[in-house]
Amino acid sequence: MKLLSNFLLRLFGRFLDIENLESIERWDISLTAPWAQRHLGWLSLGLVALCALAVYFYLRWQTRGSQASRITLAVCRALVLSLLLLFLAEPVLTVHSTHSPRPWFWLLFDGSESMSIQDQYPEAERHALDEAVDWTHTAPKSETSAGEHPSRQEYVQALLRRERGNLVRDLGEKYRVKAFKFDRTDGATELSSDGGVTDAVDPVAWAAQLSARGQVTALGQSLEDLASRQSSGYLAGLLVVSDFDQNSGPPAVSAAQKLGVPVYTLAIGAESAVDLAIDLQTPLLLKKAERTELNATLRSNGLQGTNVTVQLIARPLAESTSVATSEPVTIDRKSLRIAADEQTVTFSWTPAETGRFVVAAQADVLAGELITQNNRAEREVNVRDDFLRLMFVEYEPTWEWRFIKEVFHRDKLVGQRGFRTFLRSADPAVRRSNELFLSTLTPKRSDFFANDVIFLGDMPGAALGTRFCEMVKEFVSKFGGGLVVVAGPHFGPGQLADTPLADMLPVVVDPAGKVRDERGFALQLTPDAAAIDFMELGSTDAENKLAWGNLGQIPWYQPVSRLHPLGTALAVHQADKCVDGTTRQPVIAIRRYGRGEVVYLGFNETWRMRRKYGELYYRQFWGQMIHRLGLSHALGSQKRFVVRTDRQLYQPDDKVLISVEAYNANYEPLAADDLPNHALAAEVTTPGTAGDEQRTQVVSIPQFREGVFETRLNAVVPGEHKIVVKDPVTSEENIVYFQVANVSVERRSAVRNSALAREIALATGGQTYDLTNVTHLLQDFHPRPRQESSVQIRPLWNNWLAFGLIIGLLVLEWGVRKLLNLA
Repeated sequence: MKLLSNFLLRLFGRFLDIENLESIERWDISLTAPWAQRHLGWLSLGLVALCALAVYFYLRWQTRGSQASRITLAVCRALVLSLLLLFLAEPVLTVHSTHSPRPWFWLLFDGSESMSIQDQYPEAERHALDEAVDWTHTAPKSETSAGEHPSRQEYVQALLRRERGNLVRDLGEKYRVKAFKFDRTDGATELSSDGGVTDAVDPVAWAAQLSARGQVTALGQSLEDLASRQSSGYLAGLLVVSDFDQNSGPPAVSAAQKLGVPVYTLAIGAESAVDLAIDLQTPLLLKKAERTELNATLRSNGLQGTNVTVQLIARPLAESTSVATSEPVTIDRKSLRIAADEQTVTFSWTPAETGRFVVAAQADVLAGELITQNNRAEREVNVRDDFLRLMFVEYEPTWEWRFIKEVFHRDKLVGQRGFRTFLRSADPAVRRSNELFLSTLTPKRSDFFANDVIFLGDMPGAALGTRFCEMVKEFVSKFGGGLVVVAGPHFGPGQLADTPLADMLPVVVDPAGKVRDERGFALQLTPDAAAIDFMELGSTDAENKLAWGNLGQIPWYQPVSRLHPLGTALAVHQADKCVDGTTRQPVIAIRRYGRGEVVYLGFNETWRMRRKYGELYYRQFWGQMIHRLGLSHALGSQKRFVVRTDRQLYQPDDKVLISVEAYNANYEPLAADDLPNHALAAEVTTPGTAGDEQRTQVVSIPQFREGVFETRLNAVVPGEHKIVVKDPVTSEENIVYFQVANVSVERRSAVRNSALAREIALATGGQTYDLTNVTHLLQDFHPRPRQESSVQIRPLWNNWLAFGLIIGLLVLEWGVRKLLNLA
């Protein structure tokens, strides 16, 4: 009986298209035709009338045959007429059932360029790989050239084409399998089966669709795309087949966790290879005639004890420097012996000319290297003979004011030309005659916005004025300037509570706050301080603690109400709390405001760092802070008209965003109505190809918003591109350059990223395999069975079923009449 019940359930499940139907809880029949729902009584009366008519016809008007045969014919005719009426009422069947669906298992294949790498394996390891994918039987004769080894993608294709023990077909016997590939930056592409059959498991057709043309490995974005697709259906697991050389998009681990299922990883490629890679660290801005140290980091594998030559080269960018030639110049060359997997080579460079340069660190190509493109690293730097402009606003001279002035007078990026101060207590005659002093807080806009960093000391709020505060707000938010608020013991930051500056601070000031000087305290750095350059003093953690400890007991500070929600506390009081009773009082804090940053110091006693070590740490603290705040934007008056691209290096087919921040001579936003053709014009010069000359085209840059003009271009031709935009106010040409790479980022690493593969599997409950043991997946993957309750609504019959029943009854009636000779 149970066997019969299971057979009927399976049969009914096929009819309803329900997989693994286990039970039917209940079922209901209803009518969907509007007239039948509104007039159910008339429908019932119609059925009764049709049945009565059939019975009356056979019992009253048909006299031949026995009474039993006439009753049989009457029933057949009544059923035919009733079915016709019910057919017009559109009956449906609602089934409430329980079933165990077969889970989905997805495959995600890497289609990026790194999958075309032909790894060099030891003979025994290559033999094991060839045997694992049955290479001799699965690889087409044209797959590899004579003497060449299979690429990573060819090994994957061979795994899919394998006839016996095919992993994908074995998975298809237990699960519903779907395959995807990722070879673009915005997600994954589903692979189709031969003939376009939905849900068909066709590994051979999938293998034919795999390539290695993707410019980047955006694994994280592909996993996020899959997570958005699996909201419906029962996804039980995912196998990612890749070399895991992620170089674009969101983090892969967190994206994999969004799937909510075990992610198994099949790592393709060699785990080790003879390789030498080089990175170069340079400042973005260098000072002409100032000696600067540039560090190149060598990362090697399998090359210890090998001699290598590393050279530093500078190439002036055409038309952007005062150098007559654009030929590369070797700055320095060093020979060394590779003694560790990672070591640093330090070069010194004293630029003799100004302009933009591409600085490259280049190492020799060594025997056995599979990837040579990573033997060279380039960075673009700007050599300037300009200076940072600092404006220090203070009520009266303090020790902090004096020592900061001395530090920056000797700083090559500031100097005596770059430091100006407004002292409220200074004699007006001194302010007018001494070029160190500013005669007013609010000079004309062109002079004010030429500053790079503004210091605001212990000033009464009434002395600042609304115009000064509004210009400072605009200076930071629109032009990316830096603001440093240094609280003093007399007036305090509460004076700023009713000014526009209060909204900019990383703290919420207390208008009634008073200086706390009852007892001294030791400054405590927060964990966030480690991420801010000017809070890291010295060269080691121990030296950093020594430098900050040199402050000793700070005798006083200015309390605030609390930290601003957008602020980050870098140093706090060791005991005192904010108004919430739990958060420590912030003494040094930072926040981003618009395009610039604001730093807050609740005391003006950092000069105490000089106590034992002179200017060593004091100069480092203030120097790094000013470099951070002042070099994050165009210097001086150049910030009035700034042309930039969103990146310096692009891959072919990337979109290049060109933006221009444009203000008039009074630093007010330029509008489209102020320009001919209501837009800026740019000349874009692209490099020639195959011997062709450079091409120059004029591109219109329309207004995007007030003071900002933007447009986008396609990066097609590899090489250096030049953009020239003329300033409509001064008619000066502003030139920027960008590079379109002819070397893919996919060729920067010669080995697979096994660490990322393991991390993804560990974070999601999966496991990691290679080609020789991936068949273990069949034993390791055990999805939990899941029961689902579902409701299926189906027409009680379709047209064929309805007509079949009617014709069957008519044939039955005709047969009985023929048999009884009633026709």
